[in-house]
Amino acid sequence: MDLGLKDRRVLITGATRGIGRATAKAFAEEGASVAITYHSAEDDAKSVVEELGGSQRASAHRLDLYDHESVTSAVAAVEERWGGIDVVVANAQTFSWVDPNQLPHFENLSVDDWFPQLRANVEGHMLTVRSALGGMRERGWGRVVLLSSVTADHGSPGSEIYSAAKAALHGFARGLMWTRDGILANVVAPGGTLTESLEAVDPEIIARSAQDTPSGRLSTADDVARLIVFLCSEANGNVNGEVVHTAGGR
Repeated sequence: MDLGLKDRRVLITGATRGIGRATAKAFAEEGASVAITYHSAEDDAKSVVEELGGSQRASAHRLDLYDHESVTSAVAAVEERWGGIDVVVANAQTFSWVDPNQLPHFENLSVDDWFPQLRANVEGHMLTVRSALGGMRERGWGRVVLLSSVTADHGSPGSEIYSAAKAALHGFARGLMWTRDGILANVVAPGGTLTESLEAVDPEIIARSAQDTPSGRLSTADDVARLIVFLCSEANGNVNGEVVHTAGGR
């Protein structure tokens, strides 16, 4: 199947590892020009650019979800480098897994502990998309995928902030689906995914999670990447405003 992505210009935020990195590779394999962003891992970003074919096919740009100026500047730099953006994959997040038993109760967190993180994980993505949307509308074609999590639907201990931020992206996509002008917006919500972060967790926990999954295994980053690429391609003619889970049936 021809996905119609050759020479499309793709922006993937937070793509130095995990799902973002796998997605960047998948787009590059389809012939797209890929721009990735990083927060602090500049060396890793440069390594990804080389994996994608070097500066002729890829570029790396720093983006800080906490800093609105950083977001708009990064998007502007990508548009200048590639002459526009056809696809946005909002994958970056400010989150690190912590044993919920070690977290304080939500009511004991100060506003300064959690409010900036909530704003970054919602407003940062909204601003990224907003900055690229005008060019898509002018060209009459565009694709947006926002990365969420099954936690937005099912929750988990200590996930109040993270779940709220991801659920907000679902509502954002439901508004974006009315953009029209050839633009489709969707959400991909992975479950437990075998990335570098998860592989650092106790193997017994991973094994139990796989056993509790209807498909009998956890997703890989490539599983998620292939879905993202389809939703962002011309092969997706009318899937719009949906939240698509990649959690093996969980």
